[in-house]
Amino acid sequence: MSRAIEARGLSKKYRVKKRQGFLKSTVEVIEALRGVSFRVDYGEVVGLLGPNGAGKTTTIKILATLLLPDEGEAYVAGYNVVREPGRVRENIGLMLTVERGFYGKLTGRENLEYFAALYGLEREYAERRIDYLLKLLELDNLGGDYKLFEEFSLGMRARLSLARALLSNAPVLLLDEPTLGLDPPSARKIRELVKKLAHEEKKAVLYTTHNMFEAEIVCDRILLINKGQVVASGTPRELKAKLPRLKVLSLTLRGGSKEKLQSTMRDLGLKHEVQEENDLYSVKVHVQKPEEVFNEVVKRLISSGFDLVSARVEEPTLEDVFIYFSEVSA
Repeated sequence: MSRAIEARGLSKKYRVKKRQGFLKSTVEVIEALRGVSFRVDYGEVVGLLGPNGAGKTTTIKILATLLLPDEGEAYVAGYNVVREPGRVRENIGLMLTVERGFYGKLTGRENLEYFAALYGLEREYAERRIDYLLKLLELDNLGGDYKLFEEFSLGMRARLSLARALLSNAPVLLLDEPTLGLDPPSARKIRELVKKLAHEEKKAVLYTTHNMFEAEIVCDRILLINKGQVVASGTPRELKAKLPRLKVLSLTLRGGSKEKLQSTMRDLGLKHEVQEENDLYSVKVHVQKPEEVFNEVVKRLISSGFDLVSARVEEPTLEDVFIYFSEVSA
């Protein structure tokens, strides 16, 4: 079976007018993508993670045949996005925004019926599919059958937009920031459904976001993109392992004095930080392998008159990873 998505050296430039004074303007060239390459397999969620303007939406639009790349090639379900756009569209479900493209004076069901007709779905199948999606996304309980789209909340609009992307039951899903601006329950519902579609129904999902927390809990692999380039890729665990920073052994202590605590830590020869609040001390010890020093640190502190209240190891976050690779690629 061919890869669900394969991008090879995608580049895209935009030419925009930039005003200089009242009458003058110049043309500025913006490189949205600079040689982007990656793959997505069936049965996985791959996150395209980056700040606004990094090139995420441009990548999605090229894969959806809405934009032509200046250089490079891309394939979706084995079809070339430039030479075979019709076959690509037959194999994708696209979610670009939660609000565009719907008709305010139609109900949620009527909107889906309209798009099902545009997609060429057989009427009886379309009705069954719409019933299934309204129930799956819990829109049936929220008035999706009778409420006009203009009366939908933002969360309902997001669910209807995802339902539209799922109408044709396409094997490849392109989801551009599907939870942007949503309340936590709506966002959680969409994240859970996306994982189910990939892991149980074996769909391939390319999922763009700038939310670090969301990327870590939804995505099997992550592509970090910045200024139009993929600066790092891997699973969340692999990306954190690439970070050349020390882990943090975080201790909370009671008793003794700050001077005695500082003296004990200096004797241990460990890089550390100490903060005092009320009758507690917070100690952060920066080491490569906390498990190798934990017993000795605790033993010395207890013998120096301190009581251990809590201890934990703080791993680098995806935000730490992204900031590091953004600085390296700058």
